Amino acid sequence: MKNLITSLFVLSAFAGLAASGVAAAADYQPRIIRFGYGLAEESNQGRAAKFLAEDLAKRTGNKFKMKSFGSASLGSDPQMQNALIGGAQEMTVVSTATLVGIVSDFGVYDLPFVFGNEREADAILDGPFGQALNAKLQDKGLVGLVYWENGFRNLTNSKRPVTKLEDMQGIKLRVMQNPVYIDMFKSFGANAVPLAFSELFTALETGTVDGQENPVNTIQSSKFYEVQKFLSLTKHVYSPWIVLVSKKWWDKLSADEKKALQASAEAARDFERKDSRDSAGKALEFLKQKGMQVNVVSDKELVRMRDTSRGAMQKFASDGHVALIKDLQTNLEKMRN
Repeated sequence: MKNLITSLFVLSAFAGLAASGVAAAADYQPRIIRFGYGLAEESNQGRAAKFLAEDLAKRTGNKFKMKSFGSASLGSDPQMQNALIGGAQEMTVVSTATLVGIVSDFGVYDLPFVFGNEREADAILDGPFGQALNAKLQDKGLVGLVYWENGFRNLTNSKRPVTKLEDMQGIKLRVMQNPVYIDMFKSFGANAVPLAFSELFTALETGTVDGQENPVNTIQSSKFYEVQKFLSLTKHVYSPWIVLVSKKWWDKLSADEKKALQASAEAARDFERKDSRDSAGKALEFLKQKGMQVNVVSDKELVRMRDTSRGAMQKFASDGHVALIKDLQTNLEKMRN
């Protein structure tokens, strides 16, 4: 009888532990991350978002579950930034150009003809200059993890090839809602129309605007070839994306969780940059096959554009950014030498 009672007690104890374990497993819920982005799911942005979600789940043993929302389904870049600041959304990737209303210094990346190639851009963005700029976001309710590549921007329109500066005269050109872009294209003679990216395809389709400017990968993934005839390769601005986290949400994470999220973001950055650069040449060929007329703008004309756009740089400098521009130029000179 004594042995029977002991056995029943042990079985009862194991049953209690098992039930407790089942309850704990049932109670465990992974941290949900709503990650919004502007481009289509099949874009380089979408592929990188998928990589980030998978890497983070693997790195944390499924402690994090990232749900991606493409095609601006959570709103435009500024709307998602505000959602992060308010704590209504956890993460996003946006153009740095849309951050100028929060930290005006980010307009430095929109200055024309700053970077000569991707290597220079990587060194500045990942180095002390880019990280110092990133750090300024925290007081505004945002945490910048890494920069992804959008790429060198080029012009498209439905009117005519742009082979020289004068060809931009009178073209209604959609630009980002950013003072540097507006001033730059006004100096080129275009009618600069600030407009959210989420509204762009419809605006091109209806003739509200004649053209736009974006990297070739974005032109392909957004199907602008359906509503644009001419593509002029100007590479007038190197455009980065930035992966942002809500500071309200970030502050609730443990040190290990923050470390894992940062590591996954860096891994996704390396994947995204390689993917974007590998895809750019294929995207250009695809656009030609779809009937876009592509022309390369001559070096002579690019020099004219750079000289003409100096006013936009001077205006940005005069708005309290002289030291910032000097710092950028100093960092570029050190790297080039």
